[in-house]
Amino acid sequence: MTVLQRGAPPLPPGAFPGRPRVTELRLSAFARHRGATVPLGPFTALTGPSGSGKSSVLRALDALARLGGGAHLGEVFPDPRAYVPERARPDAQRRRGFRIGCTVEGPAGPVRLDLAVQAEPELRVVGERLTGPGVVYLETALRDPGRRDVQAAWHTAGSVPVTRGPLPDDLLGTALLPLRVSGRTEGQLQVLAAAEQMVVGLRSAFACDPDPARMRAPAPSRADRLLGGCDNLAAVLGRTRSECGNRHALLVAAARAGLAGPVLDVFAEPAGRDGSVRAFIDRGDGLRTPVERLADGELRYLALALVLLTGPQVLEVDAAAEVPEAYQTLTVAADGFDRGLDPVQSTELTALAARMCARGHIRLVAAVGQGASAEREARAHGATVVDLEP
Repeated sequence: MTVLQRGAPPLPPGAFPGRPRVTELRLSAFARHRGATVPLGPFTALTGPSGSGKSSVLRALDALARLGGGAHLGEVFPDPRAYVPERARPDAQRRRGFRIGCTVEGPAGPVRLDLAVQAEPELRVVGERLTGPGVVYLETALRDPGRRDVQAAWHTAGSVPVTRGPLPDDLLGTALLPLRVSGRTEGQLQVLAAAEQMVVGLRSAFACDPDPARMRAPAPSRADRLLGGCDNLAAVLGRTRSECGNRHALLVAAARAGLAGPVLDVFAEPAGRDGSVRAFIDRGDGLRTPVERLADGELRYLALALVLLTGPQVLEVDAAAEVPEAYQTLTVAADGFDRGLDPVQSTELTALAARMCARGHIRLVAAVGQGASAEREARAHGATVVDLEP
């Protein structure tokens, strides 16, 4: 049986060196942020007053993850003007944009990705750099605004030191490198290793912000991969109960600690002939409470505990299927982590997060209330606490 010891501190930042993991976000010019560097540990708590940009940090991480998975720029930024810094002035061609980046550490060492995006007058990538210590793996630039591509140059280190060619201006070039680089030279192999590390580190990310209003409705039983809003909570509770007794027991223990009243079990059963299911709390003595009767804070607590106790095969995340799960680390980006939670729930959920991060099961980046119970508990467990300023 899996036992999680209370009070176990998170592992140091260098733990699990073989697994690609995002260790830094750079928001050079993004929404409210200018020249901001956000370090990410196994458990990172983002804190600060309202308007300090906690949600923007999580939005940048989610955007990079989706681009790493091959999404088009327009899908990731349907309203790109919202991320252009307010005081950014257009140039002579009326162009404005934003810049974000990250560092992914792993077997290839620290690999940096920096991305410049033009938001106006049209959305496109205008520059991308993938670098390592002392080497530029990939560099792109917009040379001809009339063409829908950027000119790219990637490291070769053979008889020709650099290979050049066009790449689309609405996709992340790093994610396309395995299709363009043959791997015939030592330099090309380095490029492929760096690109793979970056993509694997980014793709294993799950953006989560449970919405209690949507969790109260019955869920289709086949929708058993948890969505970011946790709309299909009932279906996933049914799946995890039948598939993994150990993790389900841990979820029941977490529910017992954070929900009002006795909790013997959490389960789902058919809700009608349409194939939907409803979730219930077993109170004992034949009493059971439908989850739709729980308070908003209880629903968010239950959903976030489920996220912390599951993995890529249960969450709706575009993990790198070609890489064994043992070599991936899931990164959960949780906005409003303690929103609507009372102090007991915040303390219990944050302690659970610290224990799961210490096992290397997940990495968590959570926006928490400034000075709230979750922030104090995160500090007590040795989390990386990033204080943002408005």
